[in-house]
Amino acid sequence: MVTGASSGIGAAFARRLSRDGFALILVARRADRLESLARELGGAETIAADLTDEEGLARVEQRIASAGELELLINNAGFGTKGKFYETPIEDQDAMHRLHVIATMRLTRAALAAMVPRRLGGVINVSSVAAFGQSPGNVSYCSTKAWMNSFAEGLDLELRSAGSPVRVQALCPGFTTTEFHNAVGMSRDGIPGWMWMRAGDVVDASLRGLERGQLFVVPGAFYKLIVSVEKVVPRWIRSAAIVAAGRRARK
Repeated sequence: MVTGASSGIGAAFARRLSRDGFALILVARRADRLESLARELGGAETIAADLTDEEGLARVEQRIASAGELELLINNAGFGTKGKFYETPIEDQDAMHRLHVIATMRLTRAALAAMVPRRLGGVINVSSVAAFGQSPGNVSYCSTKAWMNSFAEGLDLELRSAGSPVRVQALCPGFTTTEFHNAVGMSRDGIPGWMWMRAGDVVDASLRGLERGQLFVVPGAFYKLIVSVEKVVPRWIRSAAIVAAGRRARK
């Protein structure tokens, strides 16, 4: 099952897994895009559902519960907002937390309930390099992605402690060529072309990492370096640099 499958990384996962011979369940809000992708792949089950809505989330949750042989769940559905937390609509912030946190938690719980007894399966939570830090204008996005990383780490510890071979991964891509930034209204101007990764390359890195049992997968050498620096540089230095940059931008 792939959520957020109608475009971007989700669609790239669907295309790759279809080539690998998986029977797919594709989930997204846009029914027309889902049906088009299903036809392109030569057939796939589609569920048009808004995972920020209780009825839509419950339908997908129930479908997972009835899919006794589900081998892989990819929690890819997500979105961002642009602007200061205290100025952006609360409805957008609420929906982001419902999608990144509540939907991820509930769908993962439904999947693991069947995978663990069968001792087979995996869950990939599509997070972001943004999960390793914070930045003004992206408070909820960074926070919810950080939760996804912590959630995956906790599950990994729990599964390994129980001797389970079921795998969990937090996939943390950087800038990826998808519709994500257009939806947010973020300009790509000023971001060098070499910083953008292809969705297919992100998917390849994720599936290689899952095969190797990697908990955190950060595709691309540049983004691996960024995450390494985030871990080494003291938090107070990073915070001071971000605040100083923000003050200079207001002048």
